[in-house]
Amino acid sequence: MIQAIRRFFSDRYYLEVETPCRITAPAPESHIDAVVSGNLFLHTSPELCMKQLLAAGYSRIFQICKCFREGERGSCHLPEFTMLEWYHQGIDYRILMEECEELVISVAYDLACGEVIQWQDKEISLQRPWEMLSVREAFERYSSLSLEESLEKEKFDETVACCIAPHLGNRKPTFLYNYPVNSSSLTRTNKEDPSVDERFELYIGGMELANGSSELADGDEQRMRFERVRQFRRSQGKMIYPVPEIFLQSLTTMPEAAGIALGVDRLAMIFTDLLTIEDVVTFTPEHI
Repeated sequence: MIQAIRRFFSDRYYLEVETPCRITAPAPESHIDAVVSGNLFLHTSPELCMKQLLAAGYSRIFQICKCFREGERGSCHLPEFTMLEWYHQGIDYRILMEECEELVISVAYDLACGEVIQWQDKEISLQRPWEMLSVREAFERYSSLSLEESLEKEKFDETVACCIAPHLGNRKPTFLYNYPVNSSSLTRTNKEDPSVDERFELYIGGMELANGSSELADGDEQRMRFERVRQFRRSQGKMIYPVPEIFLQSLTTMPEAAGIALGVDRLAMIFTDLLTIEDVVTFTPEHI
């Protein structure tokens, strides 16, 4: 499967890159905690370093790497997991969704999975076009709370995970898109509708597989967003990370681009019809 992923990007003139696992400052996220490694941190994602490469002039890049998140363990979560991340200069999140479709279909073809895959008693068609559902539409269709109520009561993530996600991607993969503004500190706000960010998540069989967006390339705005997240983490008693100054400085030369992170272990779960992540990795934390 990993060889098939590499072929897909090589055929499209992407450059495979490698960035450090230990970094001075992770991107501050409200609900993702980095693992301390000496006086550095293990990266939760290679995003900041890869965007510095975009700013340096590399227009199409991808990376398959290990990522680390403190305290994550469950049927679909590991504290150390394999991530595919790629960035493409000059496109937005809608074109990136098309690339994501092409990738998954290409890998399925290489693995001889066919156009219809079986996962947990579901028949899921990979034939294009895939379903596209805005976050607002999803709340209207599947949630007893309105989108505004979920945000006001700070139950947005819980509602998406518990009420909406189980309905997504059960016949065809589903892109859930146009998230509420500031749902991700690194995502560009939609110019035509400033109430939403140009962000999407891909769901297959009710499981989130990928998270992509048009990238924010405004250093001043990025700094303000990071500071809001730092204030939130401080209010929750969480560790406050250093400000990633080198990354912020690089945004002055970063072009418009879109990028996405896709869980390789979860993709393996889908293609092998397995329900838990420990069934597709060689070692889990409990067996090292």
